[in-house]
Amino acid sequence: MSRIAEAFAKGKAFIPFITCGDPDLETTKAVVRAAVENGADLVELGIPFSDPTAEGPVIQGANLRALAGGVTTDKIFDMVKELREDVTVPMVFMTYANVVFSYGTERFCQKCREVGIDGMILPDVPFEEKEDFDPICKKYGLDLISLIAPTSENRIAMIAKEATGFIYIVSSLGVTGVRSEITTDIGKLVSMVKASAKVPCAVGFGISTPEQAAAMAAHADGAIVGSAIIRLLEKHKTEAAGPVGEYVRSMKDAIRDL
Repeated sequence: MSRIAEAFAKGKAFIPFITCGDPDLETTKAVVRAAVENGADLVELGIPFSDPTAEGPVIQGANLRALAGGVTTDKIFDMVKELREDVTVPMVFMTYANVVFSYGTERFCQKCREVGIDGMILPDVPFEEKEDFDPICKKYGLDLISLIAPTSENRIAMIAKEATGFIYIVSSLGVTGVRSEITTDIGKLVSMVKASAKVPCAVGFGISTPEQAAAMAAHADGAIVGSAIIRLLEKHKTEAAGPVGEYVRSMKDAIRDL
């Protein structure tokens, strides 16, 4: 069983998203460890990019702060290698095609395997163009994680059938960010995905409260939270590990017994 499959085998998964290098990589390491100690089942690590088209202003701000602080892809690989000395949960990269292309797709994937990354999410690569990445990911044992949105409609079965790792279900139209309410019929969307999928699915975009996490995880196999965690980092900066740990525990507790 892959590490990603194991993360979902123990019940509903809680998945935090953390932008690497905001405010610095030492803080990123501390925050990842705090999240895992408090129940995170899988961690999404954002590699900063200058034009993160799927992101709302909160995560865009984190990307710009990290880049201004001098974060590079190589420094992030080194950080993951350090984390892997004691962090056993799966870690996946979320970044953009350009980051991988400019590094060299094969070199990037090989490096992921070397440092212990389990998969990657590329929100700007549509299903129809995944062949630029998928065969190389497979070669190095990485899952290229598919996104399915409310607008995917007649493509849902096709995407779900070929998905590996887990499926990232986008709860709402638009970019990432905290939402006061999520109006998509998640139950219907998840059941359409599950009809064709061989892997678990987790819902993200807009989840910020334990109540929202529980509502989403009641239908799906897990909940993903980004912007609410990045807000804590923006507020507490290098002291963010404690507050993020407490937040992760409250979210995990909300979905634990579903």
